[in-house]
Amino acid sequence: MEPVYRTIIGLARTVFFLEGLKFTVTGDENIPASGGAVLAVNHTGYMDFTYAGLPVRTPKRYIRFMAKSEVFDNKISGPIMRALKHIPVDRAAGADSYQAALEYLQRGELVGVYPEATISRSFEIKDLKSGAARMAIEAGVPIIPITIWGAQRVWTKGHPKRLGRTNTPISIAVGTPIQPDQPVADLTAELKKTMQELLHGLQEDYTHEPGAYWVPARLGGGAPTLEEADAMDATEIAERTARRQTAPGDQDDTGA
Repeated sequence: MEPVYRTIIGLARTVFFLEGLKFTVTGDENIPASGGAVLAVNHTGYMDFTYAGLPVRTPKRYIRFMAKSEVFDNKISGPIMRALKHIPVDRAAGADSYQAALEYLQRGELVGVYPEATISRSFEIKDLKSGAARMAIEAGVPIIPITIWGAQRVWTKGHPKRLGRTNTPISIAVGTPIQPDQPVADLTAELKKTMQELLHGLQEDYTHEPGAYWVPARLGGGAPTLEEADAMDATEIAERTARRQTAPGDQDDTGA
């Protein structure tokens, strides 16, 4: 029993109801009733982690998400994240979070990761980091791909949040578990291919508005292409790095 997690789930479902969100979930039978697994989730919006929790409630399980440490530093979200036993990730030094995730997996927990590492502005599947595959191999557990479509309409990067009653349809597909019986690079490539196939399957049954910001360019929407989005991400990272290097006190730290 996890009273805090159960309470948060109840609150989230109330919010979903008030927003009028219409969920379609397929493949939830692929979530194991017990045992560890890496849940690899695509990332199109800030609320993805709340929606990804829906399929695992079929077998009455919980996800321990890996999330950036800044979320844990917040005075409101931090205590909640710790109470839910999520895993803080320091992007500058990720060894501790990686080890914590391994321990969860070895204890039979479900660990949620975003293998794209950041929100995909194109809403396509970005190149994946290898962490999900490495964890699965080291812990000896499967990777279960989860794709979500429609979450970007609620709240995504670079666009206003829409947290009122929008009646937005959100589709979630859970793929067949991928066993960790191949090298890291091959396992990562198979994961990406599977996530792309799941995403395209969800999109086939979804009504898209031509030219809308939340629709991929491939489907006639206004979102940037994958290449354009990658360039935007690279520019943002470079600007963030430059700000850190010129922040007050940096010169004293380096002895310049």
